[in-house]
Amino acid sequence: MNRNDVTEMIVAAKIAKGIKWADVAVKIGLAKEWVTSACLGQMAFTAEQAAIVADIFALPPEAIPVLQAVPYKGSLPTAVPTDPLIYRFYELISVYGTTFKELIHEEFGDGIMSAIDFKMDLQREPHPAGDRVSINMSGKFLPYKTY
Repeated sequence: MNRNDVTEMIVAAKIAKGIKWADVAVKIGLAKEWVTSACLGQMAFTAEQAAIVADIFALPPEAIPVLQAVPYKGSLPTAVPTDPLIYRFYELISVYGTTFKELIHEEFGDGIMSAIDFKMDLQREPHPAGDRVSINMSGKFLPYKTY
């Protein structure tokens, strides 16, 4: 059994049981964004968290250590995503990536925004012309060092 097998079992159980990621997050006590990423194989759970996930999704006992293993990060099967929703993020970075870079460097200096010391909040934003997706991303600024 590998991480992909466990992820597929989680997704199948989620669909079959009508489970919401936010409900899983409440039971684990962490943000829905992080818990979803972990359930989809991009983060490692602690032993206690893995046991909760296994219980929620009725996973076999051998899935628990797999949920605790440090994963191979990056889940896209192709260099340019083909899923329409994920492709829009790729498009967003293609169009605004240089703007993000320029404004971050202007505000903070030469460095990067961490994806390790990071948090995200995704919410529905009601709007008369159609609801909007609001994503707030916050990552620690890591300056490049001179040596």
